[in-house]
Amino acid sequence: MLHILYFVHDLADPAVRRRVLMLQAGGARVTLAGFRRDDNALAAIHGVEPIELGRTRDAQFAQRVTAVAKSALQLRRLLRSVEKPDVIIGRNLEMLAVANRAKSIFGGDMPVVYECLDIHRLLLRKDVFGGALRGVERHFGADAALLLTSSPAFVEHYFRSRSGLDLPIVLLENKVLALEGIGTDVVDAPRVPAIGEPWKIGWFGALRCRKSLELLAEFSRRMEGRFEIVLRGRPAYSEFSDFDGFVRDAPFMRFGGPYKNPEDLATIYGEVQFSWAIDFFEEGLNSSWLLPNRLYEGGLHGTVPVAVDGTETARFLTNRKIGLTLREANAAHLIALLGDMTEERYLGLFNALAAQDRRQWMTDRADCQALVQRLASLNRPSGQTADLRTLPQLHRNRGGLQ
Repeated sequence: MLHILYFVHDLADPAVRRRVLMLQAGGARVTLAGFRRDDNALAAIHGVEPIELGRTRDAQFAQRVTAVAKSALQLRRLLRSVEKPDVIIGRNLEMLAVANRAKSIFGGDMPVVYECLDIHRLLLRKDVFGGALRGVERHFGADAALLLTSSPAFVEHYFRSRSGLDLPIVLLENKVLALEGIGTDVVDAPRVPAIGEPWKIGWFGALRCRKSLELLAEFSRRMEGRFEIVLRGRPAYSEFSDFDGFVRDAPFMRFGGPYKNPEDLATIYGEVQFSWAIDFFEEGLNSSWLLPNRLYEGGLHGTVPVAVDGTETARFLTNRKIGLTLREANAAHLIALLGDMTEERYLGLFNALAAQDRRQWMTDRADCQALVQRLASLNRPSGQTADLRTLPQLHRNRGGLQ
């Protein structure tokens, strides 16, 4: 059984839980290690006791660098009971540095994989600091065996053109993990509101975008109750002056708290008709290039996605002739897009979404096994190759996407 040592930046991140479950479903044994930013019981993984490297804080880059440096000094002690892994994965740049340190501790002969699912704005700065940080990434990523990322636009706009890294690439989209008995419940019926009930827009997941919060609040106020905004997930409180107070004072907005992914997805998406697949957190950069979790979650559960023009998400929807695209990010344009919503129009949008191949929204056990096979192939002696016939949608050759 392939043994993977997985270093993560936030043990409380539900996406970390999903990736560990995916690796386990593919047949790997996972040792999880990382930092914790807050407590989140819903991100716990049955049977996995993580190795905690310390505490970090959102939006505190200097504090995170210090924490990573301290952990590197203690890493030999922290890993003393860990069996030598076959593969080490570092999720995000700071954990790639830790992964390289772990490799040297264990003897330096196992492959390191760089998993990068967001391009931090600091990496995109055009000044000396940005150049230095990209230099750090090149240093720690130079000997990596593989890069895992989640959007073709990340490859096009950063890894191929700016990063200086030259690595084989595997595209792992943020699809819903759907295994036997987990994440397989699907909402496949339209949800037309009863007479007098509002249309509902769901904004679920990592809630970190102040602009989205303010736009949705203004829109719902101007619609005078014809639309309700439902929020679920983990607010990034560092990005809001008073998230809870703002939501409390918004008459047509409510926050339902965190949820378990993928177990609760059918319930929360089944409550709404539209999914807010927009993020202005790093507008024009990472937010324009990503394909968010909520795009796939909403697609699988028949919730019409709303994107903003000029983004990778909008391109994804346009290519499939589904969803709605907001021309400009303001309440007036959102009113023009949604304000005259009728049952007939909604059903047309729903039916177009329902006609899509459901597999494009989900990761099944065969996908999990294909990923683990790909990781296992990194550790084979020269001349031996894995059977990668199950990986055509995942494997990307050196130099970028084919």
